[in-house]
Amino acid sequence: MDQKIKDFLDERAARYEQPDFIKNDPISIPHRFTKLQDIEIAGFFAAILAWGNRKTIINSCLHLLQRMDNAPYDFIMNSEDDDQIAFIDFTHRTFNATDLFHFFAFLKFHYWFLEEVSLEAAFSKHLNPEDENIENALIGFYNSFFDEKYFGDFADRTRKHIATPEKKSACKRLNMFLRWMVRSNEKGVDFGLWKKIKPSQLICPLDIHVSRVARHLKLLNRPQNDWKAALELTDQLKQYDPNDPVKYDYALFGLGVVEKYY
Repeated sequence: MDQKIKDFLDERAARYEQPDFIKNDPISIPHRFTKLQDIEIAGFFAAILAWGNRKTIINSCLHLLQRMDNAPYDFIMNSEDDDQIAFIDFTHRTFNATDLFHFFAFLKFHYWFLEEVSLEAAFSKHLNPEDENIENALIGFYNSFFDEKYFGDFADRTRKHIATPEKKSACKRLNMFLRWMVRSNEKGVDFGLWKKIKPSQLICPLDIHVSRVARHLKLLNRPQNDWKAALELTDQLKQYDPNDPVKYDYALFGLGVVEKYY
């Protein structure tokens, strides 16, 4: 282990994991709420829509929530098909109403039909006791999200909006969402609401900024930004903190986006 790199990353992680980080980041969207299910649903959409300019992402999320009367859980539980007309023109990059309606269907199935209290169960029920990371949780979530036994009429195009390690994706957006829900809220940024998934099982969200900084620091050798690269980076970060390796996402992201350190 390179102690200088660890000290450097620890300092940057502490610098960027602060409440000031929230206002310009998609995590500001779930921070608008206090109810568990509202936080989960708002956070899920904020993560799924998190590609592109951060200001645009936040604006798209705000528009989506406004159409839910800023009560996402109540909307999911009580809306009827006719209520979806208000979303027919919703778009964010390639995500459109066709995709959104399937997301609504899955969430209603999970909370209303299955009577699950938390969205955590959609991930954690696929974990095995011996799992070192969340790979099986992500694979299981994808397969449940597109289970044709319950959802037979979704458009095939919608599959691209939920990533899975089985397709070699780095699963950046879902990993970010899980970081929000699982990691401690001690610093006031992440939420620490989910307890069945451990912080040590999380995988570092791998975007272009994080990967560039990681390669610059010799934490990542693999040239592709895929699932294997996300695992490689997380394994390196576990050398510095085996219980909470993904805290260094703040350091790598801040170094990349704020400091252009690559």
